[in-house]
Amino acid sequence: MSLWEEHVLPPLTKWACGQRSVDRQRAKLVPRATGRVLELGIGAGFNLPHYDAAKVDEVIGIDPSAPLRRDAEEAAARLQLPVRVLEGMAEALPVDAKSIDSVVITYTLCTIPDVEGALGELRRVLRPGGAVYFCEHGLAPDRRVRVMQRLMEPAWKRAGGGCHLTRDAPGSFARAGFELADLDSMYLPGFSPMTWNTWGVARP
Repeated sequence: MSLWEEHVLPPLTKWACGQRSVDRQRAKLVPRATGRVLELGIGAGFNLPHYDAAKVDEVIGIDPSAPLRRDAEEAAARLQLPVRVLEGMAEALPVDAKSIDSVVITYTLCTIPDVEGALGELRRVLRPGGAVYFCEHGLAPDRRVRVMQRLMEPAWKRAGGGCHLTRDAPGSFARAGFELADLDSMYLPGFSPMTWNTWGVARP
């Protein structure tokens, strides 16, 4: 891990993911998770206060970043919610097959190197009837914004830990054989190349 990834990127990620508009997006989605929950890219634990403890048996949070995992563990300690935070990559989840009821992914698919492999892993770990609850930023519908996203993306990926501005989360789920429901989208306040959000439910 480089000095940038270890000391600069985690606080930048926490700042970006801790914005009020982003937190409102989390509040729309995370309380829908039930049973044994896998959170892919738990980061600093910003989703944890939004889980409905009456509906959740356990949250298993996966993240490759040691500094962010420590933050997530501190956040979990303040809540009456059973949480385990594990080191791992989306493409090789340290979770048994057919052991998860709900997967929560917020602002994570943008940084995963092998999205197809990661979605294949989600299909592996989900129980029959399970669901993925996702909210992601990505490829905007407006041509002018898409042009800006594509121009910015090479430099943005280098500075942002591999974050892509032009990923299409619903399209990725559909290509991986998931059925999509309750899709919604909007621009959040801010610089439009970074703020187009889509969210919904994906079922294998």
